[in-house]
Amino acid sequence: MELMRHGTRQSTMMSPRHVRGTVLAVLLCSALAGCGSVAASAPAGAGASSSAPATSSAQAASSAPASPASASSGAASSGAAAGAAASGCASVNQATSVTVHRVMHLVEPTRAGALSKTQHNATLVRALFSELCAAVSHPSAKKGIIRCPADFGISYLGTFYDGSRTLAKFIYGASGCQTVSLTADGKTRSTFMLGGTSTAAPKLRTDMAAVLGVPTLAIAQPVAGSGGTGANK
Repeated sequence: MELMRHGTRQSTMMSPRHVRGTVLAVLLCSALAGCGSVAASAPAGAGASSSAPATSSAQAASSAPASPASASSGAASSGAAAGAAASGCASVNQATSVTVHRVMHLVEPTRAGALSKTQHNATLVRALFSELCAAVSHPSAKKGIIRCPADFGISYLGTFYDGSRTLAKFIYGASGCQTVSLTADGKTRSTFMLGGTSTAAPKLRTDMAAVLGVPTLAIAQPVAGSGGTGANK
């Protein structure tokens, strides 16, 4: 009976061949499982590695200095903005010519003839423009009735140009109580040439005479020989 019991126990034990087969199967499954995990994680790793260069490239591109083309484009834009055409009193230094017409409102005949002139001397043009701007920028605070002796009704109408572009128009009442009216950008500013206004533009009459090519005395009153027409070339 004892021998039978030992035999039965031996029949339930695995043979060496079965053991080796089992071990090989376990090792093979482990190897396959390991390969599978690597293969499955490989795309994630590849995605991470591929996104990293993209991020680095984007950061490098954003931090890289501007190319010569973009830099020159920015400079051109800045130059265009800086060279934008001004108007009104801001364009004094752009004025290249002025056309002036003398107008007389006297009823009785005078000896002064018609006077119309276009001045192309930029220095003279800008000096007159600057004086007119100084006058309207310091308007007189005088109020009430103002008596104006020796008012011969002489005034000058003019237009300042930058080439063919109109910069401003003015009316200068030269006799009696002098007045100045300057129109630019659709706005008109006017003032009497009294007090601080006269002090701000002391050379207005002189500069007007220089532009017209006549004696200063002829600006405010009719003087024989002060008439004439033409253009300064």
